[in-house]
Amino acid sequence: MNASEIEVLLLRGSIADIGNLYRSGLLGISDALQWYRSRIEALNRAGPALNAVREVSADVSREAANLEEELRSGRDRGPLHGIPVLLKDNILAAGMRATAGAAALSGFTPARDATVVRSLRAAGALILGKTNLTEFADYVSDVMPSEFSAAGGVVKNPHGIAYGRGQGSSVGSAASVCAGLAPLALGSETQNSVQTPALYSSVVGFKPTVGLISRAGIVPLVPSQDSPGVLARCIADVLAVVSVLSHPDPRDTVSLFASRPAIGAARESVAGARLGVARHEMADRAEFSAVAPLFEQALAALSRAGAIIIDPCDLPTAKALQEVRSSVFRTEFKAALNSFLEENGRPCGIGSMAELIAWNKAHPESIPYGQSLLLAAEQTVGLTDPQYRADRVRDIALSRTAGIEAALAMHEADALILPMSAGAKCTGKAGAPVIAVPVGANIDGVPFGITLVGAPGSDSRLLALAAGVERAIGERVIPVL
Repeated sequence: MNASEIEVLLLRGSIADIGNLYRSGLLGISDALQWYRSRIEALNRAGPALNAVREVSADVSREAANLEEELRSGRDRGPLHGIPVLLKDNILAAGMRATAGAAALSGFTPARDATVVRSLRAAGALILGKTNLTEFADYVSDVMPSEFSAAGGVVKNPHGIAYGRGQGSSVGSAASVCAGLAPLALGSETQNSVQTPALYSSVVGFKPTVGLISRAGIVPLVPSQDSPGVLARCIADVLAVVSVLSHPDPRDTVSLFASRPAIGAARESVAGARLGVARHEMADRAEFSAVAPLFEQALAALSRAGAIIIDPCDLPTAKALQEVRSSVFRTEFKAALNSFLEENGRPCGIGSMAELIAWNKAHPESIPYGQSLLLAAEQTVGLTDPQYRADRVRDIALSRTAGIEAALAMHEADALILPMSAGAKCTGKAGAPVIAVPVGANIDGVPFGITLVGAPGSDSRLLALAAGVERAIGERVIPVL
């Protein structure tokens, strides 16, 4: 294998491909690290100035050398050994700043890893650095575009389109994988923050059932909905990461009670799979009309590959779910952020949402889009508020029990299938697993993809099914940079 062939695998290959290079002696872990660092230098600040990566770890060269020596001496930690991984900048990693995109926290350097980071390190992953995100996971202003944060600036989509309002906060992680700055990245999702940027970047994005993967050490937004997620080049890579990260954690009590079936093997095909098309108030919404022909082509291709397309497979609560307005986001955000700031020693002198708002007010250049959502959250009165409790019960009923679970059960479907992130509001409230699969692009080169949605706890079956869907219709669009 020559140098150009190795470079193609570093740019487009799976983590198994890269691991095979390591284990065959064709490529050292330190050499791979240098290749990715050079690519970050060429594309992140220079060239197209993607601004996806905020920081490269100061310890990464030493860690790469140690992992390389381990592999040489016969200590193989598994599929992630030596694989570079980037972290969304709301995930704490010792020795690297954790800003959550906020200028007020630009000096916060935690001493402790998030549980997901500890798990990655134990599996031999190489923590490459941090990615930019929408500030506070897009809960600062209702007009702020997803590409922006005060601490990180603007993230550019490698495909030359903007990450506009509401396109999810894991933009830096998605852009990094898209542009080949790393083969893997972690993000987080409360409602659409993994699936949507993944789809607009033409990468795979997986958000598991809430609690399957620990949230300890991640700046919270809405704990009843928050989950870490994986951005990758293919489903096989997602399976490898989820296998490592899926375990109970005493630091996150929700993870202690999560249904956790073993992550199984990928399906070879979609033959016999029952895929339900949630049309009413989802796939058929006007905002998805432009991609409707691409969605119909995808459904037809899946049918030809042997899938059973149940169309429609509507949620009984679809209309009510789209119309509902809830206090859950703003109520939980205030309570969770206040607890996080206190537990982490009042980073940068910020110990509460009220103090964050005051800091922003004193530094107006840091909030060019205002802070309307922070102000609304500060007005909430806590988790004992009867309105909040009623809203949360209603959210679960509409999205989960009378929503996703009811639709799947009525039609005996294995999963719901949707264009782009048409079900994001529902999957967020339900805490349900969702995976985004890239499926080419429109005539203007804008990436298109589908999402598969399962009932809470069905992660293993959903991932296995997604691998079959990927084989049948998956198509990543590689940007020209």
